[in-house]
Amino acid sequence: MNENQTLTEFSPGDIEALSAPMKVGLLATINPDGLPHLTLLASLQASTPTQLTFGQFVQGQSKQHVQDIPQAGFLVMTLDRELWRGTALFTHTASQGPEFERYNQVPMFRYNAYFGIHTVYYLDLVEQYGRQALPMGQIIVAAIQTMAARALAGRQSDKKVLNPWTRALMNKLDNLKFLAYVGSDGFPVVIPAIHAQALDGEQIIFSSGTYQEELEAIPKGTTVAVFGMSLAMEDVLMRGEYQGLQRRGGVRCGSVKVNWVYNPMPPRAQQIYPELDLEPVRTF
Repeated sequence: MNENQTLTEFSPGDIEALSAPMKVGLLATINPDGLPHLTLLASLQASTPTQLTFGQFVQGQSKQHVQDIPQAGFLVMTLDRELWRGTALFTHTASQGPEFERYNQVPMFRYNAYFGIHTVYYLDLVEQYGRQALPMGQIIVAAIQTMAARALAGRQSDKKVLNPWTRALMNKLDNLKFLAYVGSDGFPVVIPAIHAQALDGEQIIFSSGTYQEELEAIPKGTTVAVFGMSLAMEDVLMRGEYQGLQRRGGVRCGSVKVNWVYNPMPPRAQQIYPELDLEPVRTF
């Protein structure tokens, strides 16, 4: 984070930019086991200088997480590749009021017969780090370095935690990837990792060529969440153990040994690794 620009309010320009309906909004929450969880929420925005909101139209784990453990982290990226990141505290929900009305006037929800916003979630801003441009030059170099590390790393794990679809999504260079972990203050931290790629069927790696200080700040052995998404709104959530920064094929990389994979997409969000046992339907 840019600790020299720690802010406790959003500016009018921030509020306007974050109200765009087309953007990437990520909310990092903490599950009952104390582990990080990342969710794509396009409706996440700043509603006032000191408050964030998002609208719920489908059920998901993050909504329950944030009600049980109110500490949250967030990242919003607009279409012009500008970022806002920070932390917030969940306070309450509402099913009426000005924010509820405003969300349901957005064309995405107003003209959708199936997915209207039925609940608005409110979070008090704790701190944010100002408007930041995504460092595309560094990311391109880091992506090339990560590809080189994959090619030169030699024989890797034979485990099949990541299926072929997940590996393909993670290895497509124009897809978006992000990391999250729970910081020492109890709040989740979200870090862009656009250049992250699948090394094998178990590991995600990423050059330290961008956001290096933030990657160095993650203690080795920490459980981190990795979120990958395409611009076609395909996405996958993974969790695993952060292996720290080390040389891979001569390239200094961070890596995550994945042990849990979750499909957040409709029609049914569910855990896909470890595989769940099939249970017979007994009630009709």
